[in-house]
Amino acid sequence: MNGFIPYGRQNINQQDIDAVLAVLRSDWLTQGPTIERFERAVAEYCGVKYAVAVSSATAALHIACLAAGLGAGDMLWTSPNTFVASANCGLYCGADVDFVDIDPHTYNLSVEALEQKLIEAEREGKLPKVVLPVHLAGQSCLMDRIASLSRKYGFTVLEDASHAIGAKYQGSPVGNCQFSDMAVFSFHPVKIITTGEGGVVVTNREYLYEKLIRLRTHGITRNPKLMQGESHGLWYYQQLELGFNYRMTDIQAALGASQMQRLDEFVSRRRLLAARYDRLLQDLPLTLPWQHPDTESSWHLYVIRLKLDKIAKTHRQVFEELRQAGIGVNLHYIPVHTQPYYQTLGFKWGDFPEAEQYYQEAISIPLYYDLTEENQERVVAALRDIIQAI
Repeated sequence: MNGFIPYGRQNINQQDIDAVLAVLRSDWLTQGPTIERFERAVAEYCGVKYAVAVSSATAALHIACLAAGLGAGDMLWTSPNTFVASANCGLYCGADVDFVDIDPHTYNLSVEALEQKLIEAEREGKLPKVVLPVHLAGQSCLMDRIASLSRKYGFTVLEDASHAIGAKYQGSPVGNCQFSDMAVFSFHPVKIITTGEGGVVVTNREYLYEKLIRLRTHGITRNPKLMQGESHGLWYYQQLELGFNYRMTDIQAALGASQMQRLDEFVSRRRLLAARYDRLLQDLPLTLPWQHPDTESSWHLYVIRLKLDKIAKTHRQVFEELRQAGIGVNLHYIPVHTQPYYQTLGFKWGDFPEAEQYYQEAISIPLYYDLTEENQERVVAALRDIIQAI
């Protein structure tokens, strides 16, 4: 074995290190000016008015749901093909959660399934307050159609764009909120850029921005215009609602601001590697990632699906043999509704068949900025050796 090839990893250069060291030597390790600099970088890149940096994308999803007014008696709908945080954020707010099955080509939330579910929900008086489409692997959902449905049925649209910074939809950056109320990005180390841990909520709506700013810091404001009664002085603050300590540090923001300067470079490399996989894998019994013509993925993941009727091994065997060969494959994702906790809420296998079929065939193969062509070819060679055609 020539060493383990992970499915994803960060790239940190000297510029990033110097940016973090500069903060460590400064007066501000947290709640300082670097936070705003990072937020501006994200907002300007996306072409959106406001960005709020927080400690994780999960925290971002939570306060975005709260800012949307989600609470007990309300419903959040999302994709079952996502990490559990996309659904958990609704439960954190005391709301109920349901799912919309996925499109068999993009693996994102199916707009057709969404529309049908909305028709039925309206008939039953159970429309969602929030719909949370997830841009799996860096490819945007069909946001113009989701926005059209939101106007008809009156729900808030919150994009889970954790995989999709640097992506485009209809030629414009994902996160510009043209078709949504808010969008959330993740900066975990396996994502396209990293802050170590961290997330950002973006929005064009000032009232949501002001709410998000308060919710990340205990529900506190220092703005006299928002206070009840007169300010007692320059030291004074008021807690207006129940918020959280979801702040990002300046250390993390410094890394993020530095990484933002290389975002286009990162995405360009990922697109090149994805196109190369398309060529190298085209003759194998696999379904390769399909891209909708309205989208330009940022390629957080490259997901293959095994054509199991043409392979002499099971999904599990192929996955485990790739791992044994030093290829750090992963699976994105186990359908959320099949998790034991969600089964206690009444969900069961069979509820969302497209997501379940995808789960039984999908494998995420290595894709990251530093993946060399030699190692990419090693991934492909391992797949060739392991997949035995009938």
